[in-house]
Amino acid sequence: MDMFMEYLKAFLIGGALCAIGQVLIDFTKLTPARILVTFVVSGVVLTAVGLYEPLVEFAGAGATVPLTGFGYALAEGVRKAVMQYGLLGAMTGGITATSAGITAAIFFGLLIALIFKPKSKS
Repeated sequence: MDMFMEYLKAFLIGGALCAIGQVLIDFTKLTPARILVTFVVSGVVLTAVGLYEPLVEFAGAGATVPLTGFGYALAEGVRKAVMQYGLLGAMTGGITATSAGITAAIFFGLLIALIFKPKSKS
């Protein structure tokens, strides 16, 4: 039953974050790129003021997988690197913390592009 509750919390929080994105797409004139940036910056800001960490502890992957989770990972990486390396950590911590995800996105994007023939929109 404990595992079911973890999945349920992740589904509800992740679904709520995605629903917010869908509302922004449907009812505003924001472009998808601006919505993406808004989510990432929101994750950074919420982490900086201490509101995102409790959400991550509660929902797990439901809070770390969406775009706000990427902002959370950037902010946490910077925070840890600044504590360890000082001001230099502000420049390197975010990239170090998110490098595996960025690498996977580039690699799998390339792999899919090689496997499937892209078509232009008509």
